[in-house]
Amino acid sequence: MQFMSDNAAPVHPRVWDAMRAADSADTPYDTDALSRELDARFSALFGRECAALWVATGTAANCLALSTMVEPHGGVICHEEAHIEMDECGAPGFYLHGAKLLLAGGVGAKLAPEAIAEVLAGITRGVHQVPAQAISITQASEYGLVYSHGELDAVAALAREHGLGLHMDGARFANAAAHLACSPAEAAGAVDALSFGFVKNGGMGAEAIVFFDPEKAATIHFRRKRAGHLQSKGRFLAAQILAMLDDDLWLANARAANDAAQIVAKAAGERLVHPAQVNELFVRMNAVERAALRTQGFAFYDWDDSSIRLVTSWATDPGHAQALGKAIAAL
Repeated sequence: MQFMSDNAAPVHPRVWDAMRAADSADTPYDTDALSRELDARFSALFGRECAALWVATGTAANCLALSTMVEPHGGVICHEEAHIEMDECGAPGFYLHGAKLLLAGGVGAKLAPEAIAEVLAGITRGVHQVPAQAISITQASEYGLVYSHGELDAVAALAREHGLGLHMDGARFANAAAHLACSPAEAAGAVDALSFGFVKNGGMGAEAIVFFDPEKAATIHFRRKRAGHLQSKGRFLAAQILAMLDDDLWLANARAANDAAQIVAKAAGERLVHPAQVNELFVRMNAVERAALRTQGFAFYDWDDSSIRLVTSWATDPGHAQALGKAIAAL
């Protein structure tokens, strides 16, 4: 019974069907019919003109998006536990040619305007310090917490006030939108670029970078090629993304994952370290209790704060979630 990661979930059958349907001759790279459809499909989804392109991984999506906002001598303000800081092996510095991550704190791995302002206030020595040029937030955060509309507006206002680009790591953007029960545009807020995650939500190997000002995407195609992410048969990545957008499969999958997490969360009760908002739960548990759960067949990660991390997916069997909930309640 798998609760380690939504990356471990199977590929949705409709994604496989779309890839099989794309398995016919077409022009290479991103000139095929499916890749050329992405701009219009994301523009329709967000209700405004967008430029969108595929890449294979979330790390590439985050770093390529940020590379359009930050110069080599610049910096990106992010949470000290953000994925780009903790889990991407220095990729931002690599893709951004030496640009620095400027770290801030915040409850539940969410950036508050006050924390951002504190970082900005410390940059006072002109050419001797790294200037902030962008902010990166994660929706939902690394601890499964969702930025509300008001929180997004506050961060965006601060970014505009200081002339900073605003990027959103949306590896679990679908889960956040499902939790908020709002439009995709509202879940994204006024960001400049969104890394729209699909792999964790039923995709096979495709993520989207969405730019809400198409002019700002002018160089991204060259940057993607230079980074080694322009796949020659890009239609197979586009096919995955389009399949997930069809009939809002991306949202239905996220709702299923969130619902499964709620089954477990209700049983965990006061053991929860953070409120249960999406498909990622952190549960207080000692070593004996962890061993007891694993003996019963539940797989999960031990976390750094004396808790365990439980992640559900679109394919989580509700029966497995119920069994885990009962097992936790019985400890």
